[in-house]
Amino acid sequence: MDEEIEKIKKEKMMKMLEKMKEEKMETEIEATDGDFQEKVIERSKDVPVVVDFWAQWCTPCLMLGPIMEKLAKEYSGRFILAKVSVDNARSSAQAYGVMGIPSVKMFKDGKVVDEFTGVQPEAAIREWLDRNLGGKE
Repeated sequence: MDEEIEKIKKEKMMKMLEKMKEEKMETEIEATDGDFQEKVIERSKDVPVVVDFWAQWCTPCLMLGPIMEKLAKEYSGRFILAKVSVDNARSSAQAYGVMGIPSVKMFKDGKVVDEFTGVQPEAAIREWLDRNLGGKE
């Protein structure tokens, strides 16, 4: 009996871990010049994609990143967070007018619908997300 219970617990734990992996993949991705069209533009035709243009050497970017990642998890599937290093996606950054980083742009139906530049307080980002995603769910 105890062995059976342990087996069931183990199976449930494995399923839960697998689901968590899938959810992370659904809420946060990385994109480069090579796959920007597919991962951001095409994907935004199904679900809003919030692109965080950033760089490893940018202190404000390192401050904003964890906030954006936390919100992507909280909003669980209402948008996808695409982390785009300007060092790996110079053409995409230039094409979308990134003049300073961090630069955050929301794509819907293949187009930028709203954006902000610089570190923002979490509450301001939530407001921005709610305004662009049609309120809280």
